[in-house]
Amino acid sequence: MESWQPPLAGKLAVVMGGSRGIGAAIVRRLARDGASVVFSYISSSARADELVREVLSVGGDARAVRTDSGDVGAIRELIETIAAQRGRLDILVNNAGIGLMGLVDDYRVEDFDRMIAVNVRAPFFAAQFAARHMQPGGRIVMIGSAVPERTAFPGASVYAATKGALAAMVRGLALDLALRGITVNNVQPGPTATDAHPAEGPGAEAIKALMPIGRMGTADEIAGMVAYLVSAEAALVTGTSLTIDGGFVA
Repeated sequence: MESWQPPLAGKLAVVMGGSRGIGAAIVRRLARDGASVVFSYISSSARADELVREVLSVGGDARAVRTDSGDVGAIRELIETIAAQRGRLDILVNNAGIGLMGLVDDYRVEDFDRMIAVNVRAPFFAAQFAARHMQPGGRIVMIGSAVPERTAFPGASVYAATKGALAAMVRGLALDLALRGITVNNVQPGPTATDAHPAEGPGAEAIKALMPIGRMGTADEIAGMVAYLVSAEAALVTGTSLTIDGGFVA
């Protein structure tokens, strides 16, 4: 009998925005499933280094690279360098994103442009660069949001617009890459407990009141959805936006 192999053994994954919250949970899960994971971060090298040590301590493989996800040139350099070192790329997860909230009355052009750069332009070009190094079986996953389907609070019009654009982009990318055997999907979390938005933090009770299941999601639950989409079992799933929100938009 052959020995058991983790489902992502031998795979190389890049996670854009992986040092904390949902991104860190994705890094842990992909590494646990056997992938070698390179993740980007922008603000905290200490947090990124801590995550790398954590993954290595349990036998996983992870590496952190500081990258500005609003800079297309930096994204290209990251992906091209990794692909050159390993000869290929199997998985790309675009988790990097920002939420600069504000009412329409006084929303700044600079904030609008930064939101588009990080939440829309960067995922597109990351997918473009990564796909060049993928073989059939390659996987691209975007991390969107349930907010375009239920915004629920004022001040999120631009954020909702960027995440709605991401969902539309995924459908087009899936068609572009289908004949090459590369799948492209979008995971849309609802309210999710992270270190930045703890389940018992300010405003948490108001959020839970909007959740039919009575609680916020967890980052590990989102990572589980990503793990399925990058697996061999999900070969027929492409061009979809999968909402994981405890009934938030139901």
